[in-house]
Amino acid sequence: MIKSNPFTSTTFVSFWSRHFLPDKKIHTFNFAKNLSFYQSKIPGLYINSGKNLTKGLDYELDSHCGKKEKGKTFLVYDVMGYSRKEEVTSNGTMGLYSVKQYPGFLIELEAYGTLGDYMSKTFKKSSRYKLRKYKKRLEECFEISFKAHYGEMSETEFNSTFDQFKLLLEKRFAEKQISNNNLDYQEWNFYKDVAYPMILQKKAALFVLYNNNEPISITLAYLSEKRVFDAITVFDTDYAKFHLGSIKIMYLIEWCLKNNWPVLDFSKGYFDYKTRWSNKKFDFHYHILYDKKSPKAQLISFALKSFFELKQYLREKKLNESLHRFTYSLKNKKKESINYSYVEWDDQHTSKNKQVIDINAAEFTVLKNICYDFLYLNQEKEKNLKVFKVGETTNLFLLEGLDTKTGVKLTI
Repeated sequence: MIKSNPFTSTTFVSFWSRHFLPDKKIHTFNFAKNLSFYQSKIPGLYINSGKNLTKGLDYELDSHCGKKEKGKTFLVYDVMGYSRKEEVTSNGTMGLYSVKQYPGFLIELEAYGTLGDYMSKTFKKSSRYKLRKYKKRLEECFEISFKAHYGEMSETEFNSTFDQFKLLLEKRFAEKQISNNNLDYQEWNFYKDVAYPMILQKKAALFVLYNNNEPISITLAYLSEKRVFDAITVFDTDYAKFHLGSIKIMYLIEWCLKNNWPVLDFSKGYFDYKTRWSNKKFDFHYHILYDKKSPKAQLISFALKSFFELKQYLREKKLNESLHRFTYSLKNKKKESINYSYVEWDDQHTSKNKQVIDINAAEFTVLKNICYDFLYLNQEKEKNLKVFKVGETTNLFLLEGLDTKTGVKLTI
């Protein structure tokens, strides 16, 4: 059992209910001692509070069906890593279908003292060299700092950080041309409302990587007694050359080790980075429990089982990815691709009219990714970088560092 699971906490459940079930009553039942439920639109079906917005549940089970459970079916989302078949079948009152849905990934850190120790056991020498190079290069090119907002954070700073969080997510998924459910209006407002009180209660944290004072990577995590749940994470894609996603994980591992958190949980869903960094894989299941003596409960539970098995089959065939791309295309215009080429800088260009520009200005932000690639490739510092627009009508720009300069020509 996970002690002090954040997803069954009073704060999480009350905020979730306020956003998604303002007019529904929360119910508790004897068979699942640490879970609460709400009644769905289907009579007799009860679903766990938090539904699929939790990042991992477990529960204490008393499989004896009392009066409150008679004739009912219960759906529990995102049960972590194990089945309760034996517990249920030992008592003939309740039935259980356990349907596998998502893979889960985590890092067990108890056996490691330092980040270097963990990496030496996880990655080949060549991979360790590359990862250290990316981190060192990032810290050489920019004024990088890392902070865990945990236990205290001003409301003003929280709001500005969360606003930047949303902007980075929108930017990331616009580039991927795929929809992301976290950005749905109702869902995002829930995350924002619940995060701040849980940070103050030390049940959540915002892990932020800064360039100067600007957040360039943000992770919302929930916290149990011994487990850090990575719930939503994003990095600024302008820094892609530096492999910012991997660097952020390195900072998270260092923080976990320093502060005695033995498990860093990447939660549900497959991503390549999870397989590279994790040292343990498990599965999330949906549990469907039902009164075995009730024909109605048997029918509902079997229908749910069949539905979720079909969803899992479609997910394994990657049809869900196609659906996310399709829904994104319905809501958004296709992004124009911008190509560029490097131009050797010579006296001919030097003689032309040059105007200093700010790459943070809206009309020039397309240059940020190009400029950061330039910093990475030439080991230049951001504070020494000057960017010029050459001429009035051309798409020619000059990037000038302390030791290197090059021209860049944009093609839209």
